[in-house]
Amino acid sequence: MEPIIIVLIILVVLVFIALIKTIQVIPQASAAIVERFGRYTRTLNAGLNIVVPFIDTIRNRIDLREQVVPFPPQPVITQDNLVVNIDTVIYYQVTDARAATYEVASYIQAIEQLTVTTLRNIIGGMDLERTLTSREEINAALRGVLDEATGKWGIRVNRVELKAIEPPTSIQDSMEKQMRADRDKRAAILQAEGVRQSEILRAEGEKQSQILRAEGEAKAAALRAEGEAQAVRTVFEAIHAGDPDQKLLSYQYLQMLPKIAEGDANKLWIVPSEIGDALKGLSGAMGNFGAMAGGNTPTANVPAQERREKPSID
Repeated sequence: MEPIIIVLIILVVLVFIALIKTIQVIPQASAAIVERFGRYTRTLNAGLNIVVPFIDTIRNRIDLREQVVPFPPQPVITQDNLVVNIDTVIYYQVTDARAATYEVASYIQAIEQLTVTTLRNIIGGMDLERTLTSREEINAALRGVLDEATGKWGIRVNRVELKAIEPPTSIQDSMEKQMRADRDKRAAILQAEGVRQSEILRAEGEKQSQILRAEGEAKAAALRAEGEAQAVRTVFEAIHAGDPDQKLLSYQYLQMLPKIAEGDANKLWIVPSEIGDALKGLSGAMGNFGAMAGGNTPTANVPAQERREKPSID
């Protein structure tokens, strides 16, 4: 009985192993390559799959999701014979599991080498300045070459990025000095532009101030002249309304003579010819006034009625 039990146990174990090998569960976004006696049979997709145990074997399981592979820095010579180190990052995705298994031995290594050679060809036709400022152009050219070459491998290159471009240390120092000089130049230009703009604004302000001041002075002079003209008209109208005689005008003229003589600059007087007539009229008026005060005039003995009819002062 014991040998039979041992045989049964062995059979149970073999059946269990066969069931395990028969049922294959493939995760989502994955694929598996099945070979029968060393020859490709089919590709297992995601889900539950049945294979023939001990006959069908799974050679490779491939992840169909997008992969990111960074490559180490590669020395590349530019057109002006300068060595730069360039780090690249490749974003790829397996689209055909069978081609990725059988068309190339190691698609990761193949992509890396193809990237290095393509990058050297592209950078070799550019100088350093263009290399540093043309990342998008380099990425597009590199992606086009890689996508065309890896298509038959069942690989699709989605993106290629240059992570870093490092020129030699001496070139970096020179570039930093140049950038510092450019920044200083731009700062000096901006400062000069600010000073010029400030001077322009200040000049504009002074111009507007002078214009406003001149307008104010002109308006003030016009108002002053108008006031003086009004005063002269008022005085003239008052004099005309008062109907002054020659004696009063002569007296006023004599009163203005001291004011005319005021000031150190009045060294020479010009006496008009009419002053003699004014003095004669004034002296006559003063004589008549004295005669009336002393009673020595002929009119002193005239009756009051006649004196009222014939005044002594014309």
